[in-house]
Amino acid sequence: MARKKPKPQPYAKADQIPVRPNQIFSRVRQKWLVKTPEEEVRQAFLDVITTEYGFLFPQIAEEEELTGRGTGHARADFVIWRTVQDRQDHRPPLIVVECKSDNVTIKAADYAQGDNYARLTNAPFFVTHNTRETRFWRVRKDRMPGYIEEIETIPHADASDKEIDQILKALKTFKEEEFADLLQKCHNVIRNREKKDPVAAFDEIAKVLFIKVHVERDLRKKRVRENRFTVEYLRRLPGKDPLALLFKDTKDAYAADGIFDPDEPLNLKPDTGLEIVRLLESYDLSDTSEDIKGIAFERFLGKTFRGQIGQFFTPRCIVEFMVRMVAPAEGDVICDPASGSGGFLIRFFEIVREQILADADRQYQAYKAELDARKSLPDAKRAELLRARFDAIRRELDQTVRDSRLWHLANRCIYGTDANDRMARTSKMNMIMHGDGHGGVHHHDGFLNVNGIFEGRFDIILTNPPFGASVEPSDRITAEQVAVPPDEDAYLREFGDLYRQAQARVRAAIDKPIAALFKLPKRGVEGTDQENEKRIQSAKIKTEILFIERCLELLKPGGRLGIVLPEGIFNNPSLAYVREFVEDRAFIRAVVSLPQETFYSSGASVKASLLFLQKFTTEEQTRFAAEQRKAVAETDAKYADEIAAETSRLQIAIDAAKEKRDAAVRKTAQKALADYTHAMTEKKAAESRTLLKSRFNYPIFMYEAEKVGITATGEADQNELYPNPALPPGITKTCVELYQAFRKDPKPFFAKGAA
Repeated sequence: MARKKPKPQPYAKADQIPVRPNQIFSRVRQKWLVKTPEEEVRQAFLDVITTEYGFLFPQIAEEEELTGRGTGHARADFVIWRTVQDRQDHRPPLIVVECKSDNVTIKAADYAQGDNYARLTNAPFFVTHNTRETRFWRVRKDRMPGYIEEIETIPHADASDKEIDQILKALKTFKEEEFADLLQKCHNVIRNREKKDPVAAFDEIAKVLFIKVHVERDLRKKRVRENRFTVEYLRRLPGKDPLALLFKDTKDAYAADGIFDPDEPLNLKPDTGLEIVRLLESYDLSDTSEDIKGIAFERFLGKTFRGQIGQFFTPRCIVEFMVRMVAPAEGDVICDPASGSGGFLIRFFEIVREQILADADRQYQAYKAELDARKSLPDAKRAELLRARFDAIRRELDQTVRDSRLWHLANRCIYGTDANDRMARTSKMNMIMHGDGHGGVHHHDGFLNVNGIFEGRFDIILTNPPFGASVEPSDRITAEQVAVPPDEDAYLREFGDLYRQAQARVRAAIDKPIAALFKLPKRGVEGTDQENEKRIQSAKIKTEILFIERCLELLKPGGRLGIVLPEGIFNNPSLAYVREFVEDRAFIRAVVSLPQETFYSSGASVKASLLFLQKFTTEEQTRFAAEQRKAVAETDAKYADEIAAETSRLQIAIDAAKEKRDAAVRKTAQKALADYTHAMTEKKAAESRTLLKSRFNYPIFMYEAEKVGITATGEADQNELYPNPALPPGITKTCVELYQAFRKDPKPFFAKGAA
């Protein structure tokens, strides 16, 4: 026999909860309470329990003692029974709710506490809730306490036994291998049914995943009970292609971001689309606190492309290490001019967001402790002050509130470009899945300025630029690439002259080769400016070389750079001019050599190293230039007399040959003079460089890694780069820990007696 639907509860909206100036009414306990932030959040969540899940007040106990001994050490915020009769009969409850509104983030210990309370009462479900997140869990009675599994939701009051059983089975979390394999299965379905090549099949997977993320977020935002991303729901929609209708909704929702063209269709047969939905519908991608889906997505990308479109994805372990090495902090602005799938930008966002949330925790707890220390403070006044501080902190953490701390992080601190439209779109989608920051990512040539990406702008650059490719002489700057954006006035207001000057430089180079914007191509050979300009017009330039200069130019003075480079950059004699170019502009903070197989699983075989630089501040650049001028002047003075004498001798020989009209002797003497001048120029440059290094001397951290967290086939491996559960035997300090110690005091790292 079906249960009757529960009647609507009184005070169904949060703003209808009975309140007084410093009191709030508990409708379960039928008493007035001091209106602390914690109590406000608890009573607001009671509305969710009653209005959205349909439970009646008589089914709910509040501040329920669980131990039966009156100790108060095991008191649940809410205990919910399936029926009023179950409560009256002292049967085990259905759900235990643990509210942690005094914390801005829920800690692992809070999950354990909820699990403990559920086990004490024999409840199959428990909930952890605060102002930032609500998470649902099932209790595994066949496992030891502390083993918890997250699920999608909890039962509604009218849920049948079958529905409860389905909820218990609807695990929210999943292993990255499982999900990566599932994505691959979806990919194969599209390839086989639609006869598409791997890249075209990926495009359709990306669309369906994006639909799923949008639907899940929309459901959560509107607190709708029915999930629209299911085969059952789609089959009830009108028309022949219901998934295409959801794709249109998704495009409309993100129209301002330009992720998809307005007219872009979903290129799947209706039955194929439904099959993909069937495979994906039991997985929840909307919870941005779960990093597993990102790892799985990137693993799937690597398997799908393997360099097919010139993309070699940076393994997550390398991303994690590089981000930790540059130590991002709130307020830092980051750019990746070759952003690919967005790995560096996503991890930066996550780490800084964690810092902001932890700082908010500290602020609130410190203020709470300060008020607790004021013993004479009335409870009502204490609650009023706590509420004010709690609300102020919460506003700063609301990513939808313009200029809040998290809004600023997501909208003003993260930028990237990728020249491949597919990768730019993938990067945006990946970032949206992880919590946002996608608005600063553009489909654009990474060598050219766009919107907020221009010289002197960034505190951090992290990138893995394409290797081996070249910038062709025919790669010219087009008017379209540097067109005035519709919102340029906003950029001018925000960035001022720095933006105006940067855009003017690029616009002045329209129709010229991209390489003409750079200094490095002119450093590889001797010659006049005209000869170098002519060379740029006809020569190919390695992209990784130009990216080094581009990254340095994008940095603010004092900014930090982490870049993946082929090892030839570090040891090829013909590229010494590149190394000198870097030394003239930045401190080399660290060089970390990676194993040959690090990028094998991504389809790249080049042995790479990681270079970490810190751009000179204005003062440091001035000091370096002064030392450089002194070193050059001293070296010039050292050889001035010798050069003058030898040049004079050879010039006399040339003049004598001219008088005798002896062309052969004249050519020999002229060649000798040219060879001598060239040799002495190189000798002086080498000696002045050595002298400069001895005077502008600083330590450089060097590390050769053997285990970096990934095997040649892409499987997880031991990792010596940063603290993690898979440290190789014998490793007591990881590379990042050694680097941090080195930066504080490099002396212990040198042999006894070394400088």
